[in-house]
Amino acid sequence: MIRQLITLGATVILVPYVLSQVRKPTRWVGRFFLWTMNQSHSSLTDWGLEHVQIEKEFAILDVGCGGGRTIEKLALVASEGRVFGVDYSLGSVEASRARNARLIEAGRVEIRHASVSSLPFPDATFDLVTAVETHYYWPDLPRDILEVVRVLRPGGVLIVIAESYKGSKNDLVQRPAMALLRAVHMSVDEHRQWFQNAGLGDVQVFEERDQGWICVIGRKPPTAAT
Repeated sequence: MIRQLITLGATVILVPYVLSQVRKPTRWVGRFFLWTMNQSHSSLTDWGLEHVQIEKEFAILDVGCGGGRTIEKLALVASEGRVFGVDYSLGSVEASRARNARLIEAGRVEIRHASVSSLPFPDATFDLVTAVETHYYWPDLPRDILEVVRVLRPGGVLIVIAESYKGSKNDLVQRPAMALLRAVHMSVDEHRQWFQNAGLGDVQVFEERDQGWICVIGRKPPTAAT
């Protein structure tokens, strides 16, 4: 009985802590979570990025850069451009900077501590904005996507890549997990409408049904006011 109470008590304490690390990794314990995310999200990121054309001179922003592996991938393709990353977790910023130290030293990458709700960049800065496994946790989806659109250049592209969405093959498992994480869980149509409501055009949604992945792409109109 005592052992069961201890186990229950540990679970009550550890589960919220683990969930908090998923949402916002800390400097020390969070490094392990960031490392595992870098590994587990790599194939998902590669699949998603196949759906967008990246020119070598692009200026790119990765929102919610986490452990920094997506930044590394983007910098490899945009070999004559610059890649910026933002994350609201200091632990993520430090891990991402450590992973991309050489690119930062070369002046090709810059990583800042910031929220998607208030991006520290002028209007019309980026050709491409990426968000991999992060939009679930944005504080205000309708307003935050408008902030992303603000920093996109006319004709620029936003791509959201994720492994959890309503209606996927893993939906029955993911729904309660997303509820525990206090994360947004949208369907294909809801993702499409989210982009369209922000004024993005040419909206496309791709699904990898076998994996349960989703990729949403939208383009800022060429004549859009910034």
